[in-house]
Amino acid sequence: MTSIDGSGTTRARCVLAPNPSLMTLDGTNTWLIAEPGAAAVIVVDPGPDDEGHLSRVRATAADAGQRIEKIVLTHRHEDHSGGARRLADLTGAPVLAVDPAYRLGAAAALGPGDVVRAGGTELLRVIETPGHTSDSVSLLLEADGAVLTGDTVLGRGTTVIASDGNLGDYLRSLDRLRALADDPGLRVLLPGHGPLLSEPAQTLDYYIAHRAERLAEIEAALAAGCRTLADIVARVYVDVDQALWPFAEWSVRAQLAYLADRGALPPGMQPPGDLPGPLPHPLRVDQQHRLGVQLDPAAGDEVGEGLVDRLPRGPDQLGKFLLGQVVIDLQAVLLPGAEPRRQIEQRLRNPARHVGEDQIGHDLVGAPQSPG
Repeated sequence: MTSIDGSGTTRARCVLAPNPSLMTLDGTNTWLIAEPGAAAVIVVDPGPDDEGHLSRVRATAADAGQRIEKIVLTHRHEDHSGGARRLADLTGAPVLAVDPAYRLGAAAALGPGDVVRAGGTELLRVIETPGHTSDSVSLLLEADGAVLTGDTVLGRGTTVIASDGNLGDYLRSLDRLRALADDPGLRVLLPGHGPLLSEPAQTLDYYIAHRAERLAEIEAALAAGCRTLADIVARVYVDVDQALWPFAEWSVRAQLAYLADRGALPPGMQPPGDLPGPLPHPLRVDQQHRLGVQLDPAAGDEVGEGLVDRLPRGPDQLGKFLLGQVVIDLQAVLLPGAEPRRQIEQRLRNPARHVGEDQIGHDLVGAPQSPG
């Protein structure tokens, strides 16, 4: 396990799920939320349906003398929700979710401003943050000055807009979180993947700036006369291996849909239809090693030009803060034998769990892992 496992705050403890990959970073962060010394605990995002992980979650609670009273989902994706039903069966705890299809037990609805209690004590307040998915929420742990962000904000890199998400909603969600970050009492973000973030305002400023930059690139392509997904991708991602362009098309589609909603597309242009929702099925860490991927940290804390698509434009330290841990060559991982574009397109149609990066280009960022 990495240093992420066991990290947290006074009232929040992370149990890291064993599902690391390029798309899930180190794995899914399952959060246990409880008052110190309390007998009841809330589990946020139980992670995948993995018996070993669910046993660790239960053991962590039991070792603290706590029973699992409630299970809360930040959103529906399987790497966060897959183990919810099994954990509910094992503990008798209800599952609280925005999406009715994922709720279990009485009073399991989850809505903006709702308070989630354990042992009668108010612990979490629901913040509506759709965008990554339509049902995404964040959770304010006010007593610790923390927000659990699910996949709305990641511990490294940036997230993607899923097929059931919406870029306009996502931008409004970022603004909502950024407004919270103006409160000096907000000290840390607890993401669904990757390490905790101790500079909430800087992190959110980067996320917002990154989205604005992406949209500007798309608008420039439209102004230059590009009218199809293929043409836009060929212009914006001209320096990227064409075998990776299906990833770029998936990202561009969400941005064109956003511009269409604002009436900002050129006259006569229609937004593209839906592309397959999820990114390719994550590669496991053992697969990454089998393909010979270098997982060494960038020397001298320096990330060279072209290694990471779209480094932060803010303070110099933010690049290292968000992205400086390890650089993984995406092409070396996904294209060990010049894998045909057709095969990547097939992966894009695989409805597997995902988190991923919207930073389509040269590399993705991951954390050091030991071989095997």
